Amino acid sequence: MFFHPMDFLIIIAFLLSLWAQFRVKGTFNRWSQVRAASGLTGREAARRMLDLNGLHDVPVEPVRGALSDHYDPIARVVRLSEPVYSERSIAAISVACHEVGHAIQHQHSYPMLVLRHRMFPVVRFASGIAPFLLIAGFLFHSLNMIGFGIIFFSAAVAFQLVTLPVEFNASSRARDLMVAEGFIHRDEERGVAKVLNAAALTYVAAALISLLELVKYILIFTSSNRD
Repeated sequence: MFFHPMDFLIIIAFLLSLWAQFRVKGTFNRWSQVRAASGLTGREAARRMLDLNGLHDVPVEPVRGALSDHYDPIARVVRLSEPVYSERSIAAISVACHEVGHAIQHQHSYPMLVLRHRMFPVVRFASGIAPFLLIAGFLFHSLNMIGFGIIFFSAAVAFQLVTLPVEFNASSRARDLMVAEGFIHRDEERGVAKVLNAAALTYVAAALISLLELVKYILIFTSSNRD
């Protein structure tokens, strides 16, 4: 129960996650020091990209915290952290336009985003109850509890896997529009790619950890069921 061969892979994935978080902060800080040739702030780039896509009614608001940028599909608002909102760097424009990419996905009902939104209420409940079921199942040696815990945990893992194409697609949309509309120049694409790829790696690492944990629970369940 406490030690399993899969734990070694989970530890490696956890270290990858730590490295990814360190890298995204380092990459953002590095390219925050490089002023974009267009001279746009994150807010200005986001506002222009929204307007170019007919999203005039989607506001751009500042939010506290570092790397707390996000698109709120319920309120239909793009929220940018203070360093992104007001800075004129390649990092700021990259992050701002990535979040607008999510707004554009919402506008066009991007299938994976729609699926993610529909999954969210179920996943919020499932991710809350799964740990209790798994812990109780292992403590009381209840295969039924473990089985239900695995089912609920699977929903959370599926949510993270669905998040990956959503994030990659938003970045792809952002990069194409940023170049086409002159928000960045061709020689600045390298910086944009580094910022967005570093951010994407954090999602990949998180999904990998959850997937490996799920495999571990399934292996424990199947081996216990044979005993």
